[in-house]
Amino acid sequence: MERAPGTADRISRGDMRVESGDRAQPGSRAIAEENVPNRFELFLLGDGEKKIIEEPDTRVQSASVFTFNKEDHTLGNMLRERLLRNPHVHFSGYKVPHPLFSTFELRVQTDGSITPRQALLACCKDLVNDLGYLGREFTKEWELRKMVGDNVDGGANGL
Repeated sequence: MERAPGTADRISRGDMRVESGDRAQPGSRAIAEENVPNRFELFLLGDGEKKIIEEPDTRVQSASVFTFNKEDHTLGNMLRERLLRNPHVHFSGYKVPHPLFSTFELRVQTDGSITPRQALLACCKDLVNDLGYLGREFTKEWELRKMVGDNVDGGANGL
């Protein structure tokens, strides 16, 4: 694909924009790499930083907003989906306030028979059980494939 003269492709990396094309500055890649946060900062909590913060929602009864630090869409979507299976949960949704920060906010509203915190704890226990089952089944299948032999590689040599 050809670019018109004077245009530039914009690539967003971290909290800085790098331009390539006619107006790119020499050494801009080195500058971009300086501004990328260290990978461990995306999952290790800092001193005094909490993993989950609960804030009761004052506008709606039996609702809370949970802020998860150092987590992303993977956990947010799993929790939301599992919470919606609970018959006492009326609403569950999450949002990522900003794509550069690894946090998300999970809003949970219940029918009042249980608190949002109780619903979230039950959800987490269910997810741990589900993931444990998945791990055991995966390991079992992996071991079975190893017992069959090394010729099993997706059917390429089996023809």
